[in-house]
Amino acid sequence: MQRRSFVPGAALATAAALAATLTSCTGGSGSGGGATDTKGGDTAATTQSAEPGKYRTLPEPCGLPSRNTLRRLLPPGGEESPQDAEKVYAGTADITYDTDRRVGCRWKREGPDGTRHLSLDFERVVSYDPAVSDDDKAQNVYAKKEQAAELPAGTGSAKPTPTPSAKGGTGDGKPGADGDGQGTGKVTDGGKASPAPTGSPSGSPSTDPSASPGSPVAPRVLDGLADAAFLNDKLITADSGVHRDVSIVFRSSNVIVTITYDQWSADKAALPDSKDLQDKAQALAQELADRFND
Repeated sequence: MQRRSFVPGAALATAAALAATLTSCTGGSGSGGGATDTKGGDTAATTQSAEPGKYRTLPEPCGLPSRNTLRRLLPPGGEESPQDAEKVYAGTADITYDTDRRVGCRWKREGPDGTRHLSLDFERVVSYDPAVSDDDKAQNVYAKKEQAAELPAGTGSAKPTPTPSAKGGTGDGKPGADGDGQGTGKVTDGGKASPAPTGSPSGSPSTDPSASPGSPVAPRVLDGLADAAFLNDKLITADSGVHRDVSIVFRSSNVIVTITYDQWSADKAALPDSKDLQDKAQALAQELADRFND
């Protein structure tokens, strides 16, 4: 399935400004039938409105990663027909009510080393406050996500800043939005397992390198990926086994991308490898960031 092209916001803003100019020129001074400015005739306020975001649409998520990348993240397990493999790599699109605001896709692959899951989430942030640009709003939403990840001390970089939006809207400027797109109608899964206690052999910092501060695989900010990015890594135990969840969140202009990649194992003594999962998730993140710049 072909992904949809991104529509740069600047081009649309230029076209809108040209249309407004033509309208004012043709309104005349006769019966007062000219267009009424939505801001009460304050042309200065109109010209000083914040710029719209770079992206006005979102890609088709299931067709965005290359098949080679998907094969590396979701290696084949045992014998399967080409039809079964095609079904796995096709992915399953998330249900959303506005595909220009939020889209997602998820994949699942069962193998000899456990079950692997991959999910993508794309959120296009829109500011409804004329004094706040879409990019600034997205930067604030991203900063809140980084803050919520509780990265080790000294690794965080982004800090949310108050916006002048009224009525308490912290997501897209609409009342009730929560800052990460939950007001856009996305249907999500719930009920995640809790992290293992510190005393658990499979989840203690002494046996999990991702939980050791200063480790190269510890949760951290990622330099050189899009406008801003961070990686989180959690080892989680459940009655059915153990799984490691690696997530990467990055911002490209007014779009925020979340990658979640995990590996489950029924053998609690065999911990999924942090470096392997992180390297593959980062390769996908870089591929997606490059596609945004196409």
